[in-house]
Amino acid sequence: MLCQNCGKRDATTHIKRIVNGETTESHLCSECANQLGYNDMFSGFNFNLGDFFGGFLGDGFGGSGALTAVKRCGKCGSSFNDIVKEGKLGCADCYRTFFDKLQPILQRIHGKVQYSGKSATPPKDKIKPKDEQSEKKAKIAALRSLIAEAVKKEDYEQAAKLRDEIKALESEVKGNE
Repeated sequence: MLCQNCGKRDATTHIKRIVNGETTESHLCSECANQLGYNDMFSGFNFNLGDFFGGFLGDGFGGSGALTAVKRCGKCGSSFNDIVKEGKLGCADCYRTFFDKLQPILQRIHGKVQYSGKSATPPKDKIKPKDEQSEKKAKIAALRSLIAEAVKKEDYEQAAKLRDEIKALESEVKGNE
């Protein structure tokens, strides 16, 4: 989308204003946004993201004290002081390099350092019997032995009832597999 102000460059800034319930939207390129005063939305609030996170990182860790030997990340070259100033880590290796200093900070922010995972136990109202299928199969086997006894006694009416019960249980077992 092109800038709505100059019509020459790609729009990189989206501004949405609501005044007295009426909404207006503008799509501007970075140059037109700067000219119209939309360059730094947080400038009037004295808000700096680096200062915000730096407050978490620098408190009580000697961020302002001079170090004799500055430890740096082997991959990106950031020092712990750089991380405190920026409010963000330089790369993934910074976690390993500055682990001893970052661990208490992460614990203070998140409450704990190690992820413990979710509980594997479902809520009690959703727990099904463990061996529902095997219980049904065992009942089918028992009913088959009862059918054999009913046939020996020539009680065909009872055998037919048992047969129908077995068919119902077998259909439930097949439906759940």
